[in-house]
Amino acid sequence: MTVVVGWTADARGHAALERGVQEARLHGEALLVVNATTGTSTVDDRFAGAADVTELRTQLAALGVEAEVRQPVVRDVTEALLAVAEEVDASVLVIGIRHRSPVGKLIMGSTAQRILLDARCPVLAVKATDGR
Repeated sequence: MTVVVGWTADARGHAALERGVQEARLHGEALLVVNATTGTSTVDDRFAGAADVTELRTQLAALGVEAEVRQPVVRDVTEALLAVAEEVDASVLVIGIRHRSPVGKLIMGSTAQRILLDARCPVLAVKATDGR
């Protein structure tokens, strides 16, 4: 089985990655890091640029972790993460979360909320150390 991490080049993404690495090591599973976006780094700041991906790969290598990294450009990030989790029969999908006000959730929707509700595998939602 595989641990899938929904990764972004920010504190939430790094918290999810750290926990995903722990889960993969704990269970002796493969690690798949997904940085899905609906655009490029100039349009979508969640999409990691080349330098961010290089840093990610360097960090994983320093930890002695082999991982596949995917950066699909998709119409819907939530659907893409859920599809990848199903494709690889993920044991867990690890995502970083942030605090949002009730009004913010109502107006903007929430990728994390949709993943939590729609995933067929367990989801581990991780907060960044700064709590945001």
